[in-house]
Amino acid sequence: MFGKGLLQGLGITFKRMVGPNITEFYPEEKPNLPTRVRSSMGLDRSICISCNMCVMACPNKVIKLTSEKDETTKKKVLKTYHMDVGRCLFCGMCAEACPTKAITVTQEYENAIYEPDELQWDMIARAERKGKVE
Repeated sequence: MFGKGLLQGLGITFKRMVGPNITEFYPEEKPNLPTRVRSSMGLDRSICISCNMCVMACPNKVIKLTSEKDETTKKKVLKTYHMDVGRCLFCGMCAEACPTKAITVTQEYENAIYEPDELQWDMIARAERKGKVE
């Protein structure tokens, strides 16, 4: 029948028009995100063993880390940890590969920036800044 799709579409529109509003007041009220949302990365420097497993697991090769050997404990210590978030897929493969769970995928979703240079994240500085805020 000609116009059947049009009538179905108008029916859906009418139901939405007379139904309840589904409005979120975003800046004042934070949305309830599903538990599996992956929108940012977090690092716990104290448990990182600098094994480079996250670097090898990353499909886009966005993680760069350097480490040095501590003279007193004879263990590797994380020196720098940088991510190019502009190329990151937020797939979570780095978090899965980490044996100590030092890197995690978080639900921090307010990552808007103005300059492309801000897509280069120093994860150690972000972890320290987040620790001071909380």
